[in-house]
Amino acid sequence: MTKANWNYPTAVKFGPGRIAELPEVLKSTGITKPLLVTDAGLVNLPVTQKTIQLLKDAGIPVGVFADVKPNPISANVEAGIKVLREGGHDGVIAFGGGSGLDVGKVIAFMAGQTRPMWDFEDIGDWWTRADPKGIFPIIAVPTTAGTGSEVGRAGVITDETTHTKKVIFHPLMMPKVVISDPELTVGMPRFITVGTGMDALAHCLEAYCAPGYHPLADGIAVEGIRLVFENLPKVVADPNDVEARGHMMSAAAMGATAFQKGLGAIHALSHPVGALYDTHHGMTNAVFMPYVLMVNKTAIEARIARLAAYLGLSPTFEAFLHAIIGLRLRLDVPHTLAEFKVDGSQRELIGDMAIVDPTAGGNPVELTKARALEIFDRAMEGRV
Repeated sequence: MTKANWNYPTAVKFGPGRIAELPEVLKSTGITKPLLVTDAGLVNLPVTQKTIQLLKDAGIPVGVFADVKPNPISANVEAGIKVLREGGHDGVIAFGGGSGLDVGKVIAFMAGQTRPMWDFEDIGDWWTRADPKGIFPIIAVPTTAGTGSEVGRAGVITDETTHTKKVIFHPLMMPKVVISDPELTVGMPRFITVGTGMDALAHCLEAYCAPGYHPLADGIAVEGIRLVFENLPKVVADPNDVEARGHMMSAAAMGATAFQKGLGAIHALSHPVGALYDTHHGMTNAVFMPYVLMVNKTAIEARIARLAAYLGLSPTFEAFLHAIIGLRLRLDVPHTLAEFKVDGSQRELIGDMAIVDPTAGGNPVELTKARALEIFDRAMEGRV
């Protein structure tokens, strides 16, 4: 597969084998004693241990922090900040899937701050409260192809006291350099490959459907959708298909670049369900996808018809909806929330949480509580 260097939306070193350039990248960004932040499930796997050894062989002292949950909580961030400060680290390697990337970025952001983390939630201009001099440089190394957090300026952290997912944002949380090496994703389990891939699809799809004028984001989103449709089944069929994995890594970064335009009800409902039931975020998005499309149909029908044509389908909303359902079937995505052991006991709370989620405002139609509950009920029953 072709290697490439991009400078959009940050410096990206893309291609197989690019992880070997990590020592050089650290030097170019002035990081001399990095803290590698990853999650507990990844830290002992060969992909991580080889990266740590690569740094040691280059004479770079590296610390490791891996007390990170799949749905990271504020306690994970606080513990990481403590390790970073006590270890005298001067930068962060955010390594892994969405959880490792998000926590790594927020640790680097909070390294030199004096205010509590929730003071920097993505509300209005709260990000201006931060001291930019206290933000440490970040190198991002994704090992999944889903969240696209490696090219994002925010981190999603769960407030364990309220069971709500909150977005911490600052422009300087954008990593200085991204190493996007598809060989690092080869060992992903099938469930994670599918879940993260569907997360990338959800980002591109919701960005494309979000209201407002942003043709740059729209163009990125539609090509990201095409890459997922063509390559996610290939990766699932052959986990060693590095070329297809590379296209999926591109689609993930494209989704995160496009969704500055907005997200919508897929994420607004997935966030509370994930926070309350600890479900996998990308797979939860995949479950909600067709039900949200149906509820939004009146506002997006013409737009989706254009998207269907681009994908080589009949230029209709129905053709795209059937393609989404067909993709889910091929990849063994659960058709209902009940298959995730989600019950209706917290239905009202989920409705209340969805309509105040930061992503709700990007839905093509107003996400009222009645609409949120309609989508939830459809997803529980499997009623498209």
